[in-house]
Amino acid sequence: MSRHTGPWGIIFFLPATLAIILACSISVPTPNNPPAYDPTVAALEFQATAMSLQLTQAAVGAQAVPTQPPPIQPTVSSEPLPTLPSSTAAATPVAEAQRFFTEEFNTDVINWTTFLTSGQKSVLEQYVKNGFWVFDLGGRDMYVYSLYEPEIYGDVRIDLRAENRGDNTNNISVICRYDEKGGWYEFNMYNSGLYDIFYGRWKSSGTQASYTLLEDGGSNAIHQGKTSNEYTVICSGSTLSLFINGQETRTVNESLFKLHEGKVGIGASSFDRLPIRVDFDWVKISEP
Repeated sequence: MSRHTGPWGIIFFLPATLAIILACSISVPTPNNPPAYDPTVAALEFQATAMSLQLTQAAVGAQAVPTQPPPIQPTVSSEPLPTLPSSTAAATPVAEAQRFFTEEFNTDVINWTTFLTSGQKSVLEQYVKNGFWVFDLGGRDMYVYSLYEPEIYGDVRIDLRAENRGDNTNNISVICRYDEKGGWYEFNMYNSGLYDIFYGRWKSSGTQASYTLLEDGGSNAIHQGKTSNEYTVICSGSTLSLFINGQETRTVNESLFKLHEGKVGIGASSFDRLPIRVDFDWVKISEP
């Protein structure tokens, strides 16, 4: 088996060899007779000392210089990389539809659709302003309705507060159990102090409606002029009830058309005078 001496073995081996060579060529003086100065011997001793020092420094330097570390190998993970969110992933949130709620019209109205049974929709303006849903009717004889689309109701209660901002010749409408084919129940409260309850249904043309009167009358509870009124309509079973500013005004037992369920809605109408503008402050849909 071979063995490697390494750099320190070289350090000790070379000076020892030089010493033996010098010992062989230089006589050892006796204590009583100091040797005379010999320039050749002095030169050899100097060369040997210098060589020994150089070899020692070289060996130490070889030990001190660090070797290069091995290259770092990348670690490959078997787990999937996380998915970064896309810049286009965020979409405009849509208001969540609710079955029973109070709509205070502080934001855009997005769950209601509007139709007319009389008049031109091109002259109708609907918009939200200062917490009101504004119905601005720009033509005469316009019957305007807005339905809450997401839900179908059987027994239901609709409360609302509306303010008249135009001429006194207008009415506020509340609809329950609207069905495009079967018809609907409609409650109309006139700013003049009158009211009526109808069964409405689309004609075969699909652009106009026919109305059958169920009940009508007058009420001193209606606030006339440019002011506000609160109305409540309850459709429960075959019973249709109207309340005006907290007072029970009329209850009808409807057994002829027998509508069972449908959408709910609100509306406003103009007649022979303008301008007509109604601002809805809030609408509440709840269980009766």
